[in-house]
Amino acid sequence: MAVEIRVPPLGESLVDAVVGTWLKQEGDAVSRGESLVELETDKVNLDVTAEEDGVLSRIERREGDVVTVGEVLGVVSASNGATAPAPAGESAAPAAAPRPAAAAAAAPEAPQAPPAAIPSPPPAEVESDGQGGRAAPAVRRLAEEHHVDLNAVVGTGPGGRVTREDVLIVAARQAVQAGPAAALAPTAPPSPAPAPTPAQRHAPDAPPATSPQPVANGREERRRFSRRRQTIAQRLVEAQQTAAMLTTFNEADMSAVMDLRARRKEAFKQRYGVNLGFMSFFTKAVVGALKAFPEMNSELQGDELVLKKYYDIGVAVSTEEGLVVPVIRDADRKTFAEIEQGLAELATKAREGKLSLAEIQGGTFTITNGGVFGSLNSTPILNVPQVGILGMHAIQERPVARNGEVVIRPMMYLAVSYDHRVIDGATAVQFLVKIKQMIEDPETLLIEG
Repeated sequence: MAVEIRVPPLGESLVDAVVGTWLKQEGDAVSRGESLVELETDKVNLDVTAEEDGVLSRIERREGDVVTVGEVLGVVSASNGATAPAPAGESAAPAAAPRPAAAAAAAPEAPQAPPAAIPSPPPAEVESDGQGGRAAPAVRRLAEEHHVDLNAVVGTGPGGRVTREDVLIVAARQAVQAGPAAALAPTAPPSPAPAPTPAQRHAPDAPPATSPQPVANGREERRRFSRRRQTIAQRLVEAQQTAAMLTTFNEADMSAVMDLRARRKEAFKQRYGVNLGFMSFFTKAVVGALKAFPEMNSELQGDELVLKKYYDIGVAVSTEEGLVVPVIRDADRKTFAEIEQGLAELATKAREGKLSLAEIQGGTFTITNGGVFGSLNSTPILNVPQVGILGMHAIQERPVARNGEVVIRPMMYLAVSYDHRVIDGATAVQFLVKIKQMIEDPETLLIEG
């Protein structure tokens, strides 16, 4: 019995995904509920899990392939005991669906490659590369076609496994070292090459032998641009092209907030289990300012302005693949402790790639804090279709005038970018002044935030 691994429903508005990392390779045993492959979508990454115990007998779609909902990613065949044993002296038949006739006919030309799936696969199912990694049958066949010694290949896949890209890079290096004539010559032996398996037919074409040369000499490196990075790029360009975006600046004296945190942080952490950070103060200040200037909490839809009477505040979180913006729902109804707890949970999920679509959709206003990376000032880009975003920055002690005297205070530059199609400059300036006033007098947050 074979079970197809299919692309699951991805969520509202998502129709396709990119195959990320296969966590299992052909021939590996898998358990029900175990993650097999990561899919990258525009918004979140998700794992596809095994529905039954068995063996991953075939991988249909490779890393970088674009797939749609319901498409077959691979096949899990029944494990030991689920199929009848083969007659003595004969190899066990693959539990997966039969290979195409062309591929079966070519099998005698590559006898060292065993069937993709064997109940209870023996150690010979994978081959050591001498560096602690392993190579799947399809990768071994590719190495043979390009005359690559797997013992000379360092695997970069999960657990040190040798990937197609590892083999192609070594093949290109060998071609470059052999000279231009060899680089242009076909690397396959003169005898007919085995017909491609279904997985190979879906795999991206191998680059020309000379293309990875910059990789070989160490002066350049090529990396796949992830689906999330592509989406971030598209959204940023969209914001620049569709919104009349401007930014206004101000600065806030952080003395009062820092004094309050210093007095309350230990008791706060003991009681609620989280730190009392700056973000809860700014979230409350943003809510108070949005209530005072409701146009900043709106969205332009055609020729109508939708004013939102709820306050779902997005907070930008940095991850390895770029910024994501999980949302604090109904921030106006949450206490400081609930905001800090929610932020801590969402930030952890974001960095572990475990955010759900519901946790990143539907924000009404966004806060981003470049100060954690040392930014002194910046112009944040709108998170469309929102019409405003607040940028926080590093706290820096600076000389300022107070009551005719020069004093040293911890100051933070603040920036609000806004869509000038919807928001007048005066509104944006007053909105930012309102935030400044509440941060400098945090008692007002209890009333207005």
